[in-house]
Formats: sequence, C-alpha cells, structure tokens
Amino acid sequence: MDPQDVKKTLVVGAGVMGHSIAQVFAAAGIEVALVDIDRKVLDHAMKMIANNLKTLSEFGRIDPAAVGDIIDRIHPTTDIYAAATGVDFALEAVVEVPDVKKKVFADLEAAAPPHAVLASNTSGLDLFGFLEPNDPSRFIVTHWFAPPHIIPLVEVAPGPKTDPAVVEFVASLMTRIGKRPVVMRQFVRSFIVNRIQNYIFMAVMEILGNGWATPEEIDYAVKMSLGMRLPVVGVVQTYDFTGLDLVLDIIKNHGLSYPIVEDKVKEGNLGAKTGKGFFDYGGRSEEEIMKKRDELYLKMGDFLETLNGFRPV
Repeated sequence: MDPQDVKKTLVVGAGVMGHSIAQVFAAAGIEVALVDIDRKVLDHAMKMIANNLKTLSEFGRIDPAAVGDIIDRIHPTTDIYAAATGVDFALEAVVEVPDVKKKVFADLEAAAPPHAVLASNTSGLDLFGFLEPNDPSRFIVTHWFAPPHIIPLVEVAPGPKTDPAVVEFVASLMTRIGKRPVVMRQFVRSFIVNRIQNYIFMAVMEILGNGWATPEEIDYAVKMSLGMRLPVVGVVQTYDFTGLDLVLDIIKNHGLSYPIVEDKVKEGNLGAKTGKGFFDYGGRSEEEIMKKRDELYLKMGDFLETLNGFRPV
C-alpha cells in the first residue's frame, strides 16, 4: 500500500504518548481512532490535544482555523474492535507490561484488516521475543519521543520476520506525517537514543550519589558544553573533531579496546584534521571544516542565550 493512500489509523493508549501521536496523524489529515479502556483518560486526552494545538497555533506551526478539523479527525473510543475496522496502520502506546502488550496485540491482530501494519511504541521491551502473532511480517516498532507532536524523531525498528516492504512503508508514512524517521538495521532494546541516555542516567546517578555536584551544577555544565555542541556535531562526529588518535589514547587509558577506532587510526583517518574519520569531509581542508563548525557553535550559543536556554525550565 502507498503511504499516501492511508486514510485511517488507530492508536491504542491515550496517555502521555498516545494522545500526542494521535494528534500527529490527525494534523496530517488522517482519520485516527484513539482507544483506551478508561473513558476518563480519553476525555483528558482530548483536553490535552486541544491545549497542544492551541500552543502550536500560537507559535505559528498550524493555522488556528484548522484546529477544529484536526480535533474532528480524532475519534475517542473504548471499543478496540470497532475502532480497528478499516485501519491501514495501528499503533499501541500502552503501559510497558508484557501481559498488557500481548492482550493488545492479540486484539489488534484479530480486529484489524489483514493488510494493516501493527506497530508498537515500546521503549525497552523486546516484543519480538514474547509476542506470538499469526503474521509476524506486519509487526514493527516505531519508537516516538515525548512530546510526539513536537519532537521530530521516530526510530523505526523491524523484527526478525518483519517484511522489508513494511519497513519501507512505515518509514514513508512517518515522513508523510512530518516525522524524521531513522530506520535501524534490526531491533535492539532501547534503540539508539535511549541506549545513550541510559548511560547518561547512570553517570548522573553516580555523580549525585557521591555528592560530587548538585543537580543544578550538572545541568548547567552539560548545557554550557554538550548543549551547544550536540545540535551541531552530534555524538559520533564529536570524535572526529577530538581526533581519533587522541580518542584511541583515551580508550587505552581506560583499559578498553574498540577495533572500529583502532582500524581508522591505522588507516590514517583521524577525523576532521585528515578529512576523513567516522565521516567523510569531501576533500575540504581542515581550516574549512573548523570554520564551519565554529560558526555554527557561535550561532547556537547566541541562540540559546536569547532563549535563556542555559537556565532551568
């Protein structure tokens, strides 16, 4: 099926993530059934969606005149079987409890049309390890980030039996609704961003637990350094600018070994200073590369200052 032809979707779970994901589909012109077992949760979800849309309209992200139409495309219900009729794409955003996920997916597989893609927004469970669908080829993970109606990234991760055509369809559908998908080669728990965040969390807990710095000092330090750099060079390209030969020395000082770095150093690909590292700099000189980086850093620093972005929210 062509993603452009998708007319109806389903989101199960109207909580923090689910209501916002439903809003994204509706804002893209797609009818969406929003399912939850609790009518009070659904009522609250619709209030939150209205508030989200108000904020977006105030910032010029959507036309205020379109708010009513967007809300009208969202159909809250407690009946998953009725809601699944005629859907092309269904996504669950329920609690991270295996038994609950099993029940939801069993209901979805029984109720949704055979062509419908069935997706999960799980952030850490290995669904492919415990789900037993009749047709695993149409199961996939689309991992969204809070709040979904603002954060553009969606990590798309196929299971071992997911049809490649389903992966392509889902990535294109995410693009259609305004998301920026990153398709992983295979499913791994915690995906890309959460795996990195997990290590940050452990480091923060170590610092706080030992009393080495206060919460305010930790956040200030990160905002004044990584907060300026990461939007420009990310986490991998950062090492190209450090110099992979220096990175290798640091790795050895910690008693570790990463062949991917060792091989690049042996090849003389040390990063920005040699024109190639993890990234290929297209024949540009070191001076050209550094100039571009520094200009972007300066602009980012000035922008964050204008937002008072270095202060706590």
